[in-house]
Amino acid sequence: MLDHDRLIRGEATMPGLLRLCAQQRGGQVALREKIHGIWRGRTWADYYRDARRVAFGLTQLGLQRGDRIVIAAEDVPEWFYADLGAQMVGVQVVGIYPTNPWPEVQYIAGHCQASLAVTGDQEQTDKVLDAIAQGNGLPHLQHIFCVDMKGLRRYTPGRPHAFEHLMALGDQHVAANSGAERWLDSLIDALRPDDVNILVYTSGTTGPPKGAMLTHRNFVYGAYAYMVARRMAGKPFESVCYLPLCHVAERTYSTVQHLISGGCVNFAESIDTVASNIREIAPTFFLGVPRIWEKLQQGFEFRMKDSGRLQRWLYRKGMQRGRVLSDRRAVRGRLTVPGDRLEFALWYLLLFRNMQRHMGLNRTHTRMCGGASVSPETLKFFDILGLPVGQGYGLTEAGGLCFVQVPDRPFIQGSCGPAMENVEWKLGEDGEVFVRSPGVFAGYLFDDKGTADILSAQGWLATGDIVEQRGEGEIVVVDRKKAIIITSGGKNIAPSEIENALKDSPYVREAIVVGEGRKFLGGLIQIDFDSVGRWAGERDLQYTTFKSLTQMAEVRELIQGVVDEVNGKFARVENVRRFVLLEKELDHDDGELTATQKVRRGSINKKFARELEVIYGAAA
Repeated sequence: MLDHDRLIRGEATMPGLLRLCAQQRGGQVALREKIHGIWRGRTWADYYRDARRVAFGLTQLGLQRGDRIVIAAEDVPEWFYADLGAQMVGVQVVGIYPTNPWPEVQYIAGHCQASLAVTGDQEQTDKVLDAIAQGNGLPHLQHIFCVDMKGLRRYTPGRPHAFEHLMALGDQHVAANSGAERWLDSLIDALRPDDVNILVYTSGTTGPPKGAMLTHRNFVYGAYAYMVARRMAGKPFESVCYLPLCHVAERTYSTVQHLISGGCVNFAESIDTVASNIREIAPTFFLGVPRIWEKLQQGFEFRMKDSGRLQRWLYRKGMQRGRVLSDRRAVRGRLTVPGDRLEFALWYLLLFRNMQRHMGLNRTHTRMCGGASVSPETLKFFDILGLPVGQGYGLTEAGGLCFVQVPDRPFIQGSCGPAMENVEWKLGEDGEVFVRSPGVFAGYLFDDKGTADILSAQGWLATGDIVEQRGEGEIVVVDRKKAIIITSGGKNIAPSEIENALKDSPYVREAIVVGEGRKFLGGLIQIDFDSVGRWAGERDLQYTTFKSLTQMAEVRELIQGVVDEVNGKFARVENVRRFVLLEKELDHDDGELTATQKVRRGSINKKFARELEVIYGAAA
């Protein structure tokens, strides 16, 4: 593979790395998916061959360097073939979240002027067809290819074609052009690290999504610098791919890190089967969003409640002693006293080993939490088991991560770790962090003003995040600059710290702290339906729906206790004085959440006007 000096500068292209893997590891399994209950593998040679078939198919259709395609699909091998195949011929790839409704599909595909769409199934195809049929449609979109054609037999012929048809077109192109293979190799050779290859549309928490233009260098650097920071070089790589591949995190780890390290990516059957798929696969690397880590923890804790008295005693005792050892390990980064190491080994044999195996994480050498902040108690739970979960800080426009926690380093509460290699950073007067690195993006598509607002001529990226420096060059994120609440008394309050404290409770799924221009803080709280439902069931409290559960006086009292406990941890001005329990779960389709499940703060006043009136009165 390439040497450290080149990779840490991002001097490689993704198609070039795929070709290298095919040459060096052609017969090894690269991708696995479950078909009819059986895990079936595809080698690096298969991966490279089918990506080339897509490249030739796009060429046969007339797509050229600088054109764009969109992919709207769940995680499947064909996502990889379309992604890398397009990049081989200089076509830029735009991912669309499978949860995006058709208006967002129309906006993204229209804004980037995509000429071709790859869809995963009938549902995603219908969204694209609706986007074409509604309003101004998608005048640039000429072709649609679908991976799973089930349910599409009666659709207009060719709208869509099967994905296999795209690869068959590639085969026809090769058959008709004797020099096609050499020509494609020359195109791969001609690719440059600073070529834009992927567009990632930002979540749009405060406005419409923007198309961040990312280069080969951005992705290769980000993935490799993370591997260096986490000391992954030479370690086996096997992962579970289940987060949307259009997100910069899953793309970085499942696609690019895979290309750099080799190994195998396993496609989860669905987001609902992730826990069972992890147990089947036993990955060596695992990236989880906070909700996944929380569900793994809660699932085991619920299971222990139904176990025997001796098992419950052993679990409580082991977790108590494990917490003591975890606290000691946090001070120095490792257990330094022989007696502590011996005690942990004992509890590992008695308890922690079986817990790790039950979750399917016993083989992991690297665990990562990304996408949003996570409860410190959840992180502590896994650290007690000997499965420390690393966190970091980054953003799409920086190509993913900029800061990351590293092994064997003293733990600082809330820290995102030190900067990765080749990342420069500085703080503005208000605490905003600016970064400069090979991961910083090339700008926003068709938006020079937006690019100039965030990216200086010297390459400094204004992140929009307020941070504090702790320890030796580590940072702790305070909040988004735009999210800071200024009360009527002029007090600046970062809501995320309060929200995260509320979400530490297993009974709170989401919390939104409000109070801009108000005399006091209020809260919009969404209960965790599973946890509160179980709590109600244990007390024989009858309910039928999410709404009926939230309307119970006992549930209101339960959440009041959570709020009171959290208020005790903060200054009075930061206390949530009144709150409302939301009567429905926040939903992306209703415009309350982004595709990455972040609250759209820009729509709070409009979406929750009734709830705000309950908190603040008619003046709300």
